[in-house]
Formats: sequence, structure tokens, C-alpha cells
Amino acid sequence: MIDNNILNVLRESGDLYISGEELCKFSGVSRAAIWKRIEKLREEGYDIEASPHLGYRLIGIPDLLIPSEVKWKLRTRYLGREIISYRRVDSTNAIAYELAEHGLADGTVIFAEEQVKGKGRQGRAWQSPSGSGIYMSCVLKPHMTPNEIPKITLVAAVAAARAIRDFTGLDAKIKWPNDILINGKKVCGILTEMKAEQDRIDFIILGIGINVNTKAKDLPGGGSSLKEELHISGGAHNISRVGMARKMLETMEEYYNLLKNKGSSSIIDEWRELSAMLGSRVRISLHERTFDAQAHNIDPDGALVVRHDSGIFEKISSGDVVMVR
Repeated sequence: MIDNNILNVLRESGDLYISGEELCKFSGVSRAAIWKRIEKLREEGYDIEASPHLGYRLIGIPDLLIPSEVKWKLRTRYLGREIISYRRVDSTNAIAYELAEHGLADGTVIFAEEQVKGKGRQGRAWQSPSGSGIYMSCVLKPHMTPNEIPKITLVAAVAAARAIRDFTGLDAKIKWPNDILINGKKVCGILTEMKAEQDRIDFIILGIGINVNTKAKDLPGGGSSLKEELHISGGAHNISRVGMARKMLETMEEYYNLLKNKGSSSIIDEWRELSAMLGSRVRISLHERTFDAQAHNIDPDGALVVRHDSGIFEKISSGDVVMVR
């Protein structure tokens, strides 16, 4: 367990040294205990310099998706206030679902540095190499009916696109129902799962995967990462995964609150504004058929409305969509 009191004092001190005596006063423990806790922080990846006459100062912070980092200056009221992090898991969605069945609190977020069985839509895998992306699952318990769950995916898509735009300056766009594209390449995916009764939702697991610093060779065809796309536009530095995760949680809570308090109308308007596909020719693959049409609109429930060549409109609530041109 990281000692957040010591860590926060070192953070607030900036480049200044803090003596062992001062740390003892802040923490209420002995000098020997302070040393042990400093060593524990170092094991977690914090670079802490020790000077016999000056004390300690923090000179390096790990870019790890751990509670002490993500929660530092996180500006949310409930989303991410409880965080559970893992080094390596099969799937954050699977863990979040299991824990939610045992009473995990609304707004709890699961992070992992690596997934070995990351989940995408339609049973696909989500490539999740260690230490390069954001792999997170949020537990949500809205007062909604099961048929409203597509609205959660829309909210998450708008929030993800906005968060990426604000944090990196990249022109993130949305492809229905759950992909975020930059320059036509997928950088983020969203997977929404739920446990529900006939007329109410017990909980929703909102899984979000963002390729942050992932190398192109580690991604499937058509995939990219924020770093790769910044490199194209002239940047090449690593992007802070912790900073991007904080921004994602803050933006998600903002839009989720908007949905709960004012409905989906303005969010759907924003989705249309950020769409990568409305007006484009698309190929729809359903269980029973595949056809081409024009992506025309998004309806108030989050379904895709397409226009057939015959002029007839059809509402698509699920399925795969590929942009043809």
C-alpha cells in the first residue's frame, strides 16, 4: 500500500527537499518507518532523491495507472474516486463485472497495465500491450431501463472524442457505434456490458480502451495510437497515460451527468458534429444480411439511421458498419 500522505507532501514540495523530521510530523511515524515507506514508493516507480543533510525530494513520477497517480488532482465527484488497478489481467471488463456482482460501488474504475484477453465488440479481441495504452472499465448504476443502454455508448464516444481532442489537439472523430478515429484509423474502442432485469439495470460495465503510446507494429490493421498520430503531425514524445486517463474520467462524468440531468438531445447533437461517417456510404453487416446504404442520422435512442438507394430509411440498433467511401 502506497503512503499517500508522504507522497502528497513530496509532490507539493516541488523541487524543495523535505527533511525526514518534517515527514515524521506529517505522517506521525518514526524516521525508520519513513525510510521504509520511501523505499516502498521507489519500488512502485517513484524516483525519490535522498540527501543526508537536506532530506528527500521527488524527482520522477511513474506513468502508471495506479490510484495514487490517477486520483492526484482528479476533478470528478464520483467517477474514479474508487480505483482498483492491476498489472496484468485477462480483461478489465470481466473483473469489473465480477466485482460489481458483489457490490462494487457506483463510479468505481478498474485499470490494468496489460490485458491478455482484452474484449471488443462481437467477440473480437482488443490488443492491449503492457504499459502503452489505457485499459479501463467503469462501474455505472444509472436509473435507466435496459433499452436505453445505447445512450451510454453514445455518451462515452462523445466524451472520449472530446477528451482526446482537448488533451492532445488531435482531430478525433466518432464512428458508430463505439470507435474513435483519427485520420481514419482507430485509436479507441468502447464496450458496454450490463446486468439487468426486464425493466431495470443492475449495473453497467463501460469498458474503454485507448491506444496512447502503442507502437504501430503492436496494433492490428486499421489501428493507430495517439502518439503515432501526433508523430505524423510533427510530435514524437510520449503522451502521459495518467493525464489522458484523468481527462477521460473528468469528461465522461461531465457528459454522463448531462445525460442523467437533461437527457440525450444535446449529446446527440454533439455526436453528429463529431461524426466521421454521417453522409458517407457505409456497408452494414447484420446477422441475417449485408447491404450498402448512406449513413443518414442518429436517432434519440442512439440507433443509426441509414437511407437505402430506394429512398427508404432504416434504423440500425446493432451490427457492424464499415465506411465504403
